[in-house]
Amino acid sequence: MARVLALANQKGGVGKTTTAVNVSADLARRGRRVLLIDLDPQGNATSSLGVDKHGVERSSYDVLIEGRPIGECLLPAVRPGLDLLAANASLAGAEVELVGLRQREFRLREALAPARDRYDAIVVDCPPSLGLLTVNALTAADEVVIPIQCEYLALEGLMQLINTIDLVKRRLNPPLDILGVVMTMFDARTRLSVQVVQDVRRFFPSRMFRTVIPRTVRLAEAPSFGQTIFEYDAASRAAAAYAALGEEVAARLGLAGGREPASTAAGAEVEE
Repeated sequence: MARVLALANQKGGVGKTTTAVNVSADLARRGRRVLLIDLDPQGNATSSLGVDKHGVERSSYDVLIEGRPIGECLLPAVRPGLDLLAANASLAGAEVELVGLRQREFRLREALAPARDRYDAIVVDCPPSLGLLTVNALTAADEVVIPIQCEYLALEGLMQLINTIDLVKRRLNPPLDILGVVMTMFDARTRLSVQVVQDVRRFFPSRMFRTVIPRTVRLAEAPSFGQTIFEYDAASRAAAAYAALGEEVAARLGLAGGREPASTAAGAEVEE
């Protein structure tokens, strides 16, 4: 049965969608069956895989609000082994519409129930907020991955996210846990990046992934071509880093094994 993984951080621009897309792609490259759910009204995960969000007829909105079976709304095999539940403009009003619905926090969990046996992993890209869409993702999830950028004020607002996770855990989803924290936008040339990694490591001593994601133009360019980093530049440092992160995620989810990625992650880790 699939493990459901929510990528969440209410701050925008932390590399959340980039991480969701590339970790999903890497797990699929390893021979796993993966479903990526775009729960962000901006639809960036959808666009990042080369799907025209404006042309999507059925989306995560139809599953959450209209109650359509998830199997009717998927885009199958957007990459080998990777299915997508896309987002489109309709999702922008979902926060308001969810308020009046029965079991509003459980809509995604209920929708995913019949699909979990078909996948090894389900990855949910949450919106940059702590509203009902993110609560739905956290209620449906087994684990959370928190991306944090290696920049000033990286920990700002993080306690609010942790409090939300704890609240969901207590009231809605007791098994929920934090799978790990991944540092993004790391620039080895700056003392600040190294300092932020050290600060976050003190805050999450046992939760941080070893791999950090470098700040690189290649990662910024890839979505504009509708490609993962492995397709856009498989030889880049960013591809090596996401391959290493994918390996760590697979190991923590109990999905280790399968086909190894083509690139290695030499130099993708930060020494303590």
